[in-house]
Amino acid sequence: MDDSLSANLKRWAARARYAFDLSMASGPLSMIGWLALVSLIVIVIAAIVLTTTHIAPPDNHDGLSFIEAFWEATMRTIDAGNVGGDSGWAFRVIMLAVTIWGIFVVSSLIGLMSAGVQSQLDILRKGRSFVLERRHTVILNWSNSIFDIIKELAIAHERDRTFSIVILANKDKVEMEDEIAAKVGTHRARIVCRSGDPGDLADLEIVNLETARSIIVLSSDSDDADAQNIKIVLALVHGPERRAARYQISAEFRAAKCAEIARDIGNGEVQAVVPDDLISRVIVHSSRHAGLSAVYSELLDFEGNEFYAVPEPSLTGKTFGEALSLVNPGALIGLCDESSAVRLNPEMDTVIADKTLAVIVANDRDSIAIGAAQQPLLDETALRARSDAKEIVERALILGWNRRGPAITQELSFYMAAGSEISIAAATPNFEQEVSQLQSLKPGVSLKHTSTDTRDRHALEALGAANYDRIIVLACSDNLASQAADTQTLVTLLHLREIAAASGKRGILVSEMTDIRNRQLAAITRADDFVVSDRLVSLMLAQASESEFTSAIFKDLLDEEGSEIYMRPIDGVVSTERPVDFYTIIEACRRRGETAFGYCRPRGDKANPSGVKLNPDKSETLSYKTGDYIVVLARG
Repeated sequence: MDDSLSANLKRWAARARYAFDLSMASGPLSMIGWLALVSLIVIVIAAIVLTTTHIAPPDNHDGLSFIEAFWEATMRTIDAGNVGGDSGWAFRVIMLAVTIWGIFVVSSLIGLMSAGVQSQLDILRKGRSFVLERRHTVILNWSNSIFDIIKELAIAHERDRTFSIVILANKDKVEMEDEIAAKVGTHRARIVCRSGDPGDLADLEIVNLETARSIIVLSSDSDDADAQNIKIVLALVHGPERRAARYQISAEFRAAKCAEIARDIGNGEVQAVVPDDLISRVIVHSSRHAGLSAVYSELLDFEGNEFYAVPEPSLTGKTFGEALSLVNPGALIGLCDESSAVRLNPEMDTVIADKTLAVIVANDRDSIAIGAAQQPLLDETALRARSDAKEIVERALILGWNRRGPAITQELSFYMAAGSEISIAAATPNFEQEVSQLQSLKPGVSLKHTSTDTRDRHALEALGAANYDRIIVLACSDNLASQAADTQTLVTLLHLREIAAASGKRGILVSEMTDIRNRQLAAITRADDFVVSDRLVSLMLAQASESEFTSAIFKDLLDEEGSEIYMRPIDGVVSTERPVDFYTIIEACRRRGETAFGYCRPRGDKANPSGVKLNPDKSETLSYKTGDYIVVLARG
C-alpha cells in the first residue's frame, strides 16, 4: 500500500513538474504570472505573521490588521526604499525579507519585459505579422524586376493615397526595405514587406489575399523557378481558404509550356506572362529598325500611352475600317470578343458586334472619345499605293549569348532573304551546343558560330564586325550578375564604335541591357537602340496586374500568325511634298490592311530622343520628311 501511494505521489509530482515546465516555456506572460502568484503568497504569509504575532512599528501599540499588514508588505515588495523608514527590529527583519523578495521580482520582471519586447521586435523585423491592407497589390517572390514594378504601380495609382503594395519573399524584411529605399526612390505608394515562402499556404495568409486587388508572381533566380511558380498558382487558385471572388493574377514564366500549364490550372484567373518572347521579338525588330523598343516601352509603362480594352457601344454595327477614324483622342488597334479573344488589326470589313470591346491605345481611359459618324476630308492625292519590297541578302552578327539566343536567332532568320547569313560569336559555356541544335530557321539562311571573347577588339576585328549589316549584342545574363553582364556589354559596344570609326562602315547596332541605370552610360557607344530586358519584364507584369486583357493582347501581338508592330517609311505611305493630317495616314494604311497608330520623327529632341509619338491628334497637320516612319500594326 505504501509502495502504491509512493508511486502515485511520484507520478503526480512528475505531472506537476511537466505542467510547470510547459507553462514556463510558453513565454514571458506565463513566467510573469508565476512571479505574481509567488509574490502574492509571500505577501500573504508576511501579513499573517505580522497579524498573528502583533509585530508592528513602535509607534503602533495596537498592532496591524491583516489589511494594513498586507498593504505594508505590498509596498515593500514594489518599492525597496520603503524599508529605510521602518523601526523596530522584528518589524524590520520581516519587511527586509519581503523587500529582498521584491527586488528579485522586480529585476526578473524587467528582464522578462525586455526579453518580451525584443521578441516582438524580432517578429516585426522578420516580417511575420498579418497584413491589414485593403485593395492592395501583392507581389510574390523577389527579383531585379521588382523595383520597376513598384515604380510603375506607384505611377498608375498616384491619385490614390491609400494604395499599398505588399511583398512576400524568402528574403529578410529589413534587406528588402533597404533595397527598395535605395533603388526605387520617392513614391506615394505604401510598401509592406513580409518574409516567407510564397508557395506555403500558411505564409500566404500573412499578406491578406482576401482583400487584394491583384497579385504578381515574379520568377525567382532559382533553376526551378517555373515549377515553383506553378506551385504558387496552385496555392492561390485552389487553396482551401481562398476567397469566393476571382483573383487577378499575373505570373512570370521562362518557358511557354509552363505558362500553358499555369493557364490551364488557373481557371481563367491567371495571366501567364513569358517575357522572353517579348524581349526576343523587340530585339529582332529593333535590329530591323531602331526605335521600336521605345514604342513597346511607351505601350507598357504608365507614363505614356497604354492599351485599354473598353466597351464602345457607339461603334456597334460599324466595320473596323470605318471605326479607325472615329476614335479621337485614342487610336483603335483591335477588337476583343466576349470570350476575351483579342484580334489586333483584324480584317477591315470586320463588323463590330454588340458587347465587343474596342482595344484602344490612349493616354488614359477617360481621354478616349468617339467622334462624328462622317469620315473626315482626306487628301486623296497624298496617298501612296503599296509597293512590294524587294528582299535583300544581308549578313547579321550576334555577339554574346543567353537563354533568349535561340529564339532571337530563329526570329531574325524569318525576316532575312534566302542566301543571307547569321553569325554568332560568344564565350558562354555550352553555347555552341545550343546553336548546333537550333531548328526551324528560314530555309536558305545559313548559320555560323564561333567561340570567342567579345570583349577583345582584335577578336571582333577578326570576325569582320565592320562588314555586317546589323549587329545584335546580347547580355550574358545567364552566367553573370546584372552589373557584370552590362559591363561586358559596354566594353563590346565601345570596341564596335571604334571599329566602325576606323573602317568608315557601320550597320545597325542594337544592344540588350539588363539594368536601366546603365542605359545612360551606354549612350556614348552610339548604338542605334537599346533594349532593357529587365525593364520590359517589369512593365509587362505591372500592366498585366492592372488589366485582365494585357496577356491576351501581347499573346496576339507576339503570335507569328497575328499582326506585329512595324515602322513603315513615310514616303511609302503618303507624299512628303506637303503637310498631311493623321486621318490621311490612317486611310492610306487602311487600304493596305494596316492600322496606323503613331509616327517616328527623329529630330534630336532631348525630351523625346526616340522621336516616337503614339496616339497623335488625328486632325493635326504635320510636314513629314524622308527618314520619318509610321508606326503600324500589320501582318508582314
